Amino acid sequence: MGYSEARSRRLPEPDRRCLGSVVWVLTLSLGLGGLLPPPGCAKDKKDKEEKKREKAIQKEMESPYKKWLDEEVPYIITPQERAAFKKLTTDEEREQFIEAFWERRNPNPGSPENEFKEEYYRRIAYANEHFTSGIPGWKTDRGRIYIMYGPPDEIDSHPSGGTYERPPEEGGGETATFPFEQWRYRYIDGIGTNIVLEFVDPSMTGEYHLTMDPGEKDALLHVPGVGLTTLEALGMASKRDRFTRTDGMTIGQALGGTPESMEEFTRLDLYAKIWQPPAVKFNDLKTAVTHKISSQLLPFDVRTDFIRVTDETVLTPVTVQVPYQELQFQNKDGVMHAVLDIYGELHTISGRIVHTFEKSLVIDVPQNEFQQQMNRKGVYQEVVPLRPGRYKLTLVLKDDASGHMGSTDISFIVPQYDDEKLSNSSLILADLIQQLPTTQVGTGPFVIGGSKVRPSVNDVFTRDQNLGIYMQVYNLALDPKTHHPAAQIRYEISKDGKSVFTTTEDVSKMKNAGSQITIAKTMPLQPLEPGKYTVAIKVTDNIKNQSVSPTANFVVVR
Repeated sequence: MGYSEARSRRLPEPDRRCLGSVVWVLTLSLGLGGLLPPPGCAKDKKDKEEKKREKAIQKEMESPYKKWLDEEVPYIITPQERAAFKKLTTDEEREQFIEAFWERRNPNPGSPENEFKEEYYRRIAYANEHFTSGIPGWKTDRGRIYIMYGPPDEIDSHPSGGTYERPPEEGGGETATFPFEQWRYRYIDGIGTNIVLEFVDPSMTGEYHLTMDPGEKDALLHVPGVGLTTLEALGMASKRDRFTRTDGMTIGQALGGTPESMEEFTRLDLYAKIWQPPAVKFNDLKTAVTHKISSQLLPFDVRTDFIRVTDETVLTPVTVQVPYQELQFQNKDGVMHAVLDIYGELHTISGRIVHTFEKSLVIDVPQNEFQQQMNRKGVYQEVVPLRPGRYKLTLVLKDDASGHMGSTDISFIVPQYDDEKLSNSSLILADLIQQLPTTQVGTGPFVIGGSKVRPSVNDVFTRDQNLGIYMQVYNLALDPKTHHPAAQIRYEISKDGKSVFTTTEDVSKMKNAGSQITIAKTMPLQPLEPGKYTVAIKVTDNIKNQSVSPTANFVVVR
């Protein structure tokens, strides 16, 4: 190789800088002392180690803990908490932080139950069910506000837009609007009273966003000569004036003066505060719970179901069912009265307690109806947000009147839901499915999103009951043109391998159909003869070419 050729193939800068290290090694081998390695190489080694450490930390943060930080609590974690969490270096520290995070928000510090945490995850489940558009419901503006502040006291909904009579503070007059909603909260702690928030869907794709400009919903805003305000129609103002306002709004001049709620700085202050994480009372307390288990037998049934909230959190309803005939009732002033104490303890596979609950189920039956009611069952449910993984549940039940107790240990695996794969919640066969009014959404026993779903724990129904079928389906693909899924649902009930009922449903025609859908159906059992049956639901995504086919067995008795 000639000299000129060698010059044209110079080593890259890092290699040239450390080329001297080769010479240094050779001099040592020849016994020449007093030489030092080039200083650049030591620095490079240090830089590489630092980069390696940074990559390791980054990889750790891309774990479920990063998802917890960015996808589960981004709306309620304070900047100080976020900064502290990012400085943690071990999973044990992160687990301790998360436990302390929820305990700080526990309305009853030290209590094993945390109503705040349970309500928070119920709200996420509701947002995913009702506000999903092209993105998951929890990521939308309506979802975020609902998760942070709960259901509004009033909703003025205009899902199709259309003709709109402006109120005086917006200038009066008639126009046409894009779809929009106004949410009113009577009071929000730290923000104020009579808070009105407006969400607009100017693209008409179902994705509403929070706006501080009431004029954004005006579909005729940029059309000259139409949709005029009262003063514009009278020639006392020009529509062009709406685009020269300094407060960022595009509404016409208010009639009778601008109310304080519409003042520029009032609105800026509201929209600055509404996105801030709610204030937290820092109370780190601990509690200890002890219990005894008796050998006396009180028979009962228990089941667990799984409802996805986020990638790393799954609502896990634990439902307990006890026949009335196993309880001892006492007559109190013409009312037959029984009390069932329920204690539960959830452990991880390593033995760490993650949740405990202790409730008393009170059952009162009028004396003149007692005999007819004895074939009924007492049902209790505890809903626990859990991470994917294996758990052990210990349950202890006690009849207060007789002192009889029963206990059981069950193991279950909370599933991991893949973001890309079509998947489904538990298929729940229920003896009651009921749509709830807005004021009751997300609260109370047996509530999933906007429905009350009471599982039949042992899947036994009488012919005079209705069979309820409840299931959520996740990760349906959306058609880029229609923003709706293209999927089919096939329902089938069979007995002894022979089909006795089938029907199909087009998902695109379902209300609120998006990447997540909810199946909530009821059917009378009177036409079915007593016996064992299987219900199968097959959901086929025609865009992804994927399907899910869960089944469940049930028994019909006379």
